Amino acid sequence: MYARPEKREELTTEGGLDVKAKPAYYAKVVEQLVDKGIKVSLFVDPDPIQIETAHSIGAEIVEIHTGQYSEARSEEEAEERFRRIARAVEASADLKLKISAGHGLDYFNVKRFGFLPQIEEYSIGHSIMARAIFMGLDQAVREMIELIKNF
Repeated sequence: MYARPEKREELTTEGGLDVKAKPAYYAKVVEQLVDKGIKVSLFVDPDPIQIETAHSIGAEIVEIHTGQYSEARSEEEAEERFRRIARAVEASADLKLKISAGHGLDYFNVKRFGFLPQIEEYSIGHSIMARAIFMGLDQAVREMIELIKNF
C-alpha cells in the first residue's frame, strides 16, 4: 500500500496527496509504517487543512508541495504562492511537525525560502542533476548547499 501518481499519465504526483479526502485510508497506511518504526512524511499541498489532517493521522513530517510556486509566471503570482507556503510552514511548525519542501525548486526560486528557517530539508534533485550535466555533480551540489547555508 503506497501513494502513487493520481493519473495514469503522471510519472510523479503533480500535487500533494489529498489527505483530507481519504483520512481513514492514509491513517491506516501511516499506522502500519509507524508500527514498523518508520518515520512518515506526507507530501501535501500548502494548505493548513491538509497539514492538520496529516498531523491528526500520525505523520511526523510534512513535505510541502512547492510546484505551484515554482511554476508562477510573474513575480506577483510567485509572491502570492509563496505566502501560501509560508502559512503552511507556520501551521506545520505550530503542530510541531518536521517540515521539508520540494517540487520544482531550483537555484533561483529557492532563495526566497531563506525567510522560512523552519524548513529542515529541501527536495531539489532535478535542478541539481540538470546543472550537474554542465559542471559535474560535486560542484552542482556544493552550489546548492552554499545557497541554502546562506539563508
